[in-house]
Amino acid sequence: MTQLGLPEDIHACLFDLDGVVTRTAVVHAAAWKEMFDAFLRERDGADYRPFTSADYDEYVDGRPRADGVRTFLNSRGIDLPDGDPDDPPGAETVHGLGNRKNELVLEKIRTDGVEAYDGTLCYLESVRAHGLSTAIVSSSANCRDVLRSIGAEHFFDVRIDGVVAAERKLPGKPHPDTFLAAAEDLGVDPAEAAVFEDALAGMDAGRAGRFGYVVGVDRVGQADALYRHGADIVVQDLAELGETE
Repeated sequence: MTQLGLPEDIHACLFDLDGVVTRTAVVHAAAWKEMFDAFLRERDGADYRPFTSADYDEYVDGRPRADGVRTFLNSRGIDLPDGDPDDPPGAETVHGLGNRKNELVLEKIRTDGVEAYDGTLCYLESVRAHGLSTAIVSSSANCRDVLRSIGAEHFFDVRIDGVVAAERKLPGKPHPDTFLAAAEDLGVDPAEAAVFEDALAGMDAGRAGRFGYVVGVDRVGQADALYRHGADIVVQDLAELGETE
């Protein structure tokens, strides 16, 4: 293993955004809950079954927005029309609910701002100093704005986010396509790249893509689940991996 805590044959690092680089995972979780609880309450009345943190981890976290809506609704036996990507936030469609969730996230970010994980920023500095190439791989369509807000856009050679994935018609996590696209753009084989993820869907993507090393970042106490979904190692903070001077 290198000073970075990675196998010797790793030449590129592919980072998820929410929950790995920024503290926005908790913001997203809160927005999903607010949106789904309002929808379920209106649909089922006072006895509705709320959206839980387990629902977030299993059905939503790490997936593209519309996929998260579909997967959760399917878990509750609810079938809604897809609608169109520009549906208004109040529409009872997959895209309408997803747009309402995004509206809530943006409101929370505007109100509270975005914080980066200092351990990740230090680790990124070390990765760059050691000459490894880097990519940000996120399902978020707001990825570039978030990176700019924390002054971290310069850390990444390649960005594969929700906007790029839509342009290239890449399926999102748990499919490995966005990570594979990042590796290709960096000019490395998947076996030469490490994936850094906090979401179970991201672990699945890393395993499916046969990446050389998959690092699970456990911010919420789900280390066992991260290992089950394909992590080679699980840390609570990237500073644990090695040199972060």
